[in-house]
Amino acid sequence: MKLTGQCLCGNITYSCDAEIETMTYCHCDTCRRATGSAFNIGVGVPKPNLHVSGQIQTYKAPNGVERQFCPTCGSPLFTVGNRSVWIRAGSLNDAEALKPTREIWKEMKMPWAHIPEDIDSFPQTGQSTDG
Repeated sequence: MKLTGQCLCGNITYSCDAEIETMTYCHCDTCRRATGSAFNIGVGVPKPNLHVSGQIQTYKAPNGVERQFCPTCGSPLFTVGNRSVWIRAGSLNDAEALKPTREIWKEMKMPWAHIPEDIDSFPQTGQSTDG
């Protein structure tokens, strides 16, 4: 599947031509703080398949997770793992056809955040995730 996206100001664009590994709601407190929202929705793709144009800034959290964003407009774009990258769904050009498949860190979920109940749900990190 071909995915394309960009930051708010357009200085960073990206494309990825790969099958989506997962599309995940994450309720952890670091994702909430990084997004300024009740949860993050990340689209997991193989790291080698993501092609980025523009200068990205990286914040490496104390837990080792790398979060990448545009240094000009501040748009959060990617969370980088060992083998995968999670694209922030809000930065995609065309995300309407995509559907999240799981939620992680449900034990930290805000009680007012309504997530579909027909997806896999994990109290913490879930299965087969590397970051």
